[in-house]
Amino acid sequence: MLEDLKPTIESLREKITNLGDYFEVDQKQKQIDKLQKESQDPDLWKNPEKAKATLQNLKNLESLVAKYQALTSGISDAGVLLEAAIEENDKSSEKELIKELADIANEVEGLELFTFLNEPYDKSNAILSINAGAGGTDAQDWAEILLRMYTRWSEDKGYKVELADISYGEEAGIKSTTIIISGEYAYGYLKTERGIHRLVRMSPFNADGKRHTSFASVEVIPEVADDVKVEINPKDLRIDTFRASGPGGQHVNKTDSAIRITHIPTNIVAASQSDRSQHSNKASAMKIIKAKLYELMIREQKEKIEELVGEKREIGWGSQIRSYVFQPYTMVKDHRSGVEVGDVQSVLDGELDPFIEAILKKSKAKGGK
Repeated sequence: MLEDLKPTIESLREKITNLGDYFEVDQKQKQIDKLQKESQDPDLWKNPEKAKATLQNLKNLESLVAKYQALTSGISDAGVLLEAAIEENDKSSEKELIKELADIANEVEGLELFTFLNEPYDKSNAILSINAGAGGTDAQDWAEILLRMYTRWSEDKGYKVELADISYGEEAGIKSTTIIISGEYAYGYLKTERGIHRLVRMSPFNADGKRHTSFASVEVIPEVADDVKVEINPKDLRIDTFRASGPGGQHVNKTDSAIRITHIPTNIVAASQSDRSQHSNKASAMKIIKAKLYELMIREQKEKIEELVGEKREIGWGSQIRSYVFQPYTMVKDHRSGVEVGDVQSVLDGELDPFIEAILKKSKAKGGK
């Protein structure tokens, strides 16, 4: 019945209004007007970094406001169409309205997800590292599959993926890798992927026909902005150079352009071999070291506070968060949210949003803890 669609429209209209209040859309529009004027100032480009940040901020704000305006326009048009259909008893419009309202509901849900991303570094770029667990070639192959999965997910989101470092396995796969994923909310989304990922399948590397379980760990930290101060004593750093290597261990460069930096007091290590320039690789490795040290500092502060208030925390890093099973059945199960997906290959092709959204919603329900 057409009349039954009225509550749906009112519910969506209320949600859209609440989103407008939450995002302070009117204020955002004023910010857009201000940034548009700034972007037209020729002097802005005297500072390329500031110009880049200004344009990125403008793009993000315009995208958010455009999404909100499209929703308000869409729900208004749906309301007018429904009233006309009821007045004319035009039942043929019902299917069209149901589809349109479903599309609007999906868009609203997508925008609501941003309300869960309100932690200090959620808007930051993400530095994601994958390390193969015990299990030799199978585990290294699994690590490479995960690298492909996160690359596909990132590209689908329109994010830029930069390969900072990679260590290839002798026979197949990778021992470890670090990628930098650039785009708004990259860290906010990907922080939910931190932990141990388990694969169960028939191993393609042996002929005994038995199931094999492989593990790989995923670490995600936010990239730290240039204006954030992290005290690093140059004397605490050991900088080593080496030749970038490819699959099978062969060297891909004739010069020692790859850089490995070790922060001696914490034994934190970062490496970069993505560029032929030693200078660029050093800058990339320093960016990762800075982010890791900052994340360590924040984590230590949080642990001290939790000790004082006696808060009991769930086991996070180092725990098995998700299983990807090909044998004896096909299923991806997230052990934190309980979300299950039967199409394993679609997940490995980058369809991670159901898992990410479920964890963000669960965190929001717990008060963001």
